[in-house]
Amino acid sequence: MSAIRQSWQVSLRYFRVLARQPAFLLITIVQPLIWLLLFGALFEAVTQIPGFGGSGDYLDYLTPGIVVMLAVSSAGWTGMGFVEDINSGVMDRMLVSPAWRGAFNVGSVAQCVVSVLLQTLLIVGLALLMGAAVPHVGVLLLVAALLAAAFASLSNALGVLTRQRESLIGAVSLLLLPLTFLSSALMQLSLAPGWIGTAAKLNPVDWAVVAARDPELLRIGLLVALTLLSGWFATRAFAVYQRSL
Repeated sequence: MSAIRQSWQVSLRYFRVLARQPAFLLITIVQPLIWLLLFGALFEAVTQIPGFGGSGDYLDYLTPGIVVMLAVSSAGWTGMGFVEDINSGVMDRMLVSPAWRGAFNVGSVAQCVVSVLLQTLLIVGLALLMGAAVPHVGVLLLVAALLAAAFASLSNALGVLTRQRESLIGAVSLLLLPLTFLSSALMQLSLAPGWIGTAAKLNPVDWAVVAARDPELLRIGLLVALTLLSGWFATRAFAVYQRSL
């Protein structure tokens, strides 16, 4: 069985789980929608600050940032599935099969990416209803998918290596807000302290936000590289897990 077919078979398992709980998609989108509504209203006048630049409507500026935040937060919990598999013994049974180890990660990541894309479409639809302009929807979907895939793989790797819900929850909580505020998701970096602008250059969240607002091949390429590197790391995590048994 080819690696593609193996990945597809694994992904079907996760899609069946998603189909049994469609309310999960709506539940996970509640917070981003609240942020879109409240932040959009609260900081509407920020575009009038000299030096802000860009669109005169803050909602135009905010929408890609909310989508990127959603991609990171949703993908961050993907590893919980592997923790559950380890605790229930399912992971050990999967690893005795001759299947390519990367298929286990790819199948899980595929389900996460589809979820994020559906949620992104809902957010974009609401933003358009609220009068926002989203000129690069295709690029926004692409960077959301890449960022979700990268962080889902990292989450899976952490889940396999730590085997603990608490460790994964702590890691996601530790990373989400710093990555968001060390980027241009909510505010132009020209108005932020210089050290934040420097940190943003190394921040994949900022790569995605900037690319979504003004498509740029360099940042999209960096996201592709991060996705591949994260997938490799998650695949290697299975070998570390097996050696520790």
